[in-house]
Amino acid sequence: MNRPSMWEALHGVVRRDLLLAMRRRSDVAMSVFFLVIVASLFPLGVGPEPAVLRTIAPGVLWVAALLACLLSLGRVFTADYLDGVLEQMLLISQPLAVLVVSKVFAHWIISGLPVVLLSPLLGLQFGLIGEPLGVLVLSLLLGTPTLSMIGAIGAALVLGVRGSGLLVALLVLPLYVPVLIFGAGAVTSSLAGVGGEANLSLLGACLVLSLFFAPWATAAALRIAVE
Repeated sequence: MNRPSMWEALHGVVRRDLLLAMRRRSDVAMSVFFLVIVASLFPLGVGPEPAVLRTIAPGVLWVAALLACLLSLGRVFTADYLDGVLEQMLLISQPLAVLVVSKVFAHWIISGLPVVLLSPLLGLQFGLIGEPLGVLVLSLLLGTPTLSMIGAIGAALVLGVRGSGLLVALLVLPLYVPVLIFGAGAVTSSLAGVGGEANLSLLGACLVLSLFFAPWATAAALRIAVE
């Protein structure tokens, strides 16, 4: 019997996670609804002044996106850990770090991609138009995969621990700070007319580093959790 290739294993894991997510639509929608509600309530609470809304838009939208990602981290590995799938993943021929990348990619499709797709509409609520709105979308496109990669490390470290939701937040929030600063800073710089290229470059560097280091750290944490 031929063993599956790496691409077949990646496709299989992503497809399985997406199918399981479609069976739990309420859990998937929770993070998206949280993002929309938070971003929609801020203009009502602050007031309709366009200058004020544009000033707070980068921070509010990025914090809302960060928290929406954080809400879904507990579902990345928990189901596989409870039903024994994670142990089978350790036994197959493909490297565990590669399978981790596929699971994180599936998590980003479920929780991060909707944030990117909704960001133009949410940005319009705060008066972002033109280049700042485009920078917001691009910063989220670069930053949300990094959030998922970093979050996977925290989710793996607290796997099987009671009260893991609070623990994973305590672990990953300090690591999220640079991504938050660069993401919001890119939009702020664009609003000021300086251009957000420097912050976007730093976001891209964070993404590359997380793609290189996070899968191996997550795989090591998963092995410890299973053993």
